[in-house]
Amino acid sequence: MHIKQNISLKPYNTFGIDVKAKHFTAVSNTNELIHVLKQENYPNKLLLGGGSNMLLTQNFNGLVIHVNIQGIEVVCEDANFVTVKANAGTNWHEFVLWCLNNNYGGIENLSLIPGHVGTAPIQNIGAYGVELKDVFVSCETISIKNQTLKVFKKEDCNFGYRNSVFKQEEKGKHVITSVTFKLTKQKHTLNTNYGAITSALENMGVTNPTIQDVSKAVISIRESKLPNPKIIGNSGSFFKNPVISVTHYNTLKHNFENIPSYPVSNTHVKVPAGWLIEQAGFKGKRFGNYGVHKNQALVLVNYGNAKGNDILKLSKIIQETVKRLFDISIEAEVNIL
Repeated sequence: MHIKQNISLKPYNTFGIDVKAKHFTAVSNTNELIHVLKQENYPNKLLLGGGSNMLLTQNFNGLVIHVNIQGIEVVCEDANFVTVKANAGTNWHEFVLWCLNNNYGGIENLSLIPGHVGTAPIQNIGAYGVELKDVFVSCETISIKNQTLKVFKKEDCNFGYRNSVFKQEEKGKHVITSVTFKLTKQKHTLNTNYGAITSALENMGVTNPTIQDVSKAVISIRESKLPNPKIIGNSGSFFKNPVISVTHYNTLKHNFENIPSYPVSNTHVKVPAGWLIEQAGFKGKRFGNYGVHKNQALVLVNYGNAKGNDILKLSKIIQETVKRLFDISIEAEVNIL
């Protein structure tokens, strides 16, 4: 284990925020992870995966542990299904592509989501009508406090919309080291009704889509709307889509007749936060080195050398404006550190 001093975290977060870790190390297997977690002379520790769902606002006066445990393996399979385990440091999109290359279905709608496999359950990542929980079997974890191993099954995780037990009562207590998925080998169930997938497939000239076609459609949509974090710093969707009552929605519809919604239950609907932010006038607005992306109002961006606190301040202004205009509170999807 090699611990470095005063290391910039700019390469380790997709926002590209240049803050420093007083101490930094990377681990490539569970034994190294357990060893570094036991180091009592570094009481203040931060676990870092792909850095795709966080906004860093200050230097970290402790030890940052970059979890870089790689590897994918087939656990078991039959004629119809396969169970696959991916280690935490595996790049999420590379894992999706690996599954597609093996004709394993279920996560094609989650193509091109930034980040690593290990942080996917924390957020219950989702896109275009599919969520991680739909294919999740279990995850293996290590306790940060006492380094004991624990397996969380699906029913233990309390998955919700961009939420899980790891963001609630178990927050900051465990490091996810691997995730196990159940995927289809044949008779794949395609989800093409959400967003612009159907029209994207039509533009591709595809009438009988495969899981690979759906993935290509999702990638084309995402690339047309979302900036590449390697070029423009961002964390994807900064805000969650709010859920409001049908009564509230109907009231808003009197003044905003084009307000879109997606049913959640008989009494509640989900309203796209991007639409609310766009109506509030923030889409494409730039404030020096940071702003709101021109193609997707959900995405806050770092054009270069922005401070985390600049982006945080902008997010709060957006939240206050949306609340004032629509009486809707929109919640940050990213973790603020």
